Amino acid sequence: MLSTAGETRLICFIAVQKSFVLVDKPAGVSVHRDEAERSFFDAVRDALGGGYLAPVHRLDKATSGLWLLARTPAAAAELSEQFARRDCEKYYLALSRHKPAKKQGRVAGALIKSRGGSYRLARSGSPWSETRFFSYGLGEGLRLFLLKPLTGRTHQLRVVMKSLGAPILGDVRYGPASEPADRCYLHAYALCFSLNGRRFRYTLPPQTGQCFKADALHTQLAKLAEPWTLPWPTDRPVEKKENDREQPG
Repeated sequence: MLSTAGETRLICFIAVQKSFVLVDKPAGVSVHRDEAERSFFDAVRDALGGGYLAPVHRLDKATSGLWLLARTPAAAAELSEQFARRDCEKYYLALSRHKPAKKQGRVAGALIKSRGGSYRLARSGSPWSETRFFSYGLGEGLRLFLLKPLTGRTHQLRVVMKSLGAPILGDVRYGPASEPADRCYLHAYALCFSLNGRRFRYTLPPQTGQCFKADALHTQLAKLAEPWTLPWPTDRPVEKKENDREQPG
């Protein structure tokens, strides 16, 4: 169980295998220790009864959804290498109250550190990032974005959404203060990876957030049950670099 601010939550395991586990990380919870607060990683390890456990990618504190952890050193090495090679496929959902200039496309650029711990998108520099997206109108001033990051940079999707003119609803860092919400509406929706010669594919619809409960959203998600089969916008592939490790996204 995870206790934060006097609240106790059960850990939701999506898959438990000998070599890995997949869990649903709540929004607003740090995967690693946040000052004196017990981390989500600690809670997951305790729920499994201890033993070897290693995260192979990270999620921002504000992001909910699928989080993959290895249960053996061999699995950790194989999965970490897949993320570094960008052989793992990640898909995210985001909500915004703003319509982008185009309904689908590709956003590429360098993520440069800015003031106060934020990042901005630049046309040149490093580290380089690339994201592909589709967007869908939901009515009632809401728009759903399905995002496929090809890189895993800190704050990548949040900066991309801002650059599209459609900041994520509830994002207190990159969104307008005039649009408060009960959470940051960014969710790790689907994950595809290989291990020991087998291909795994998982999806997890968001479980929390009033705006994620909209009927129109669930109607649209029924059409996005297998996001890896969609005709994603293509362009030149992002350059792969050595020692290119996963960062929070």
